[in-house]
Amino acid sequence: MYNSTVAWISFRALFGRRRALLFVLPALVLIVITLVLKNAHGTQSDWPALVLGRVGVGAVVPLTALLVGTSVLGSEIDDNSVLHLLATPVPRRDVVVSKIAVSAATTTLFAAVPVLIAGIIAQGPHKLAFGCFLGAVLGSIVYSCLFVLISAALRHPVIYALAYVAIWEQLIATLVGGAKYLSIEQWSLGIAHSVSNSGDLDSHLTFTPSIVLSVIAVAVTAWYASERLSAFTVRAN
Repeated sequence: MYNSTVAWISFRALFGRRRALLFVLPALVLIVITLVLKNAHGTQSDWPALVLGRVGVGAVVPLTALLVGTSVLGSEIDDNSVLHLLATPVPRRDVVVSKIAVSAATTTLFAAVPVLIAGIIAQGPHKLAFGCFLGAVLGSIVYSCLFVLISAALRHPVIYALAYVAIWEQLIATLVGGAKYLSIEQWSLGIAHSVSNSGDLDSHLTFTPSIVLSVIAVAVTAWYASERLSAFTVRAN
């Protein structure tokens, strides 16, 4: 299902746009915040878990995935250049899987790795750093699937992706108890908490439901994105 040619073309197109410069900004903010708090408070408080959980996993990962996921396919759909790709005999499923792989790998590089670096800066090679890194990797994958789906299914995908992150993840999932089961952030924090065993992470799920729900989400979003791309038609300006 993974097509290396499609992936390579996607990488070139992704980093050939000025928008790619934005990928590093959330990570830089996380590193700067960590350095400032490290100098101010050392490691004698609960700030490392709060920063890595709320800023790293809760903000840097989804924002980076949003920038990457809506660019890797959405930009091609907006300017109809995707038609050149869809005119080839490559199955639509392979196109979607390759786009998701590119988005997940890029998000992991620009979001999950900085979370690990910030964790090491905060507390050294501690379980908290590796737990949050693994949670960030999971989030990078699932967010990428969702945002590629949104790009394939909807016009103006950035708006809908922002709405999901801001309204669902930060508002509804916080206020409505059952909504946490449909929150990618909570799945990521569930992994981070299970590995680090840190009570300071705002996690409401354990390891097993986090993994199971993530796998289901990846399968469903990848399948539906393939279906939507198969039915793709030229969008009128």
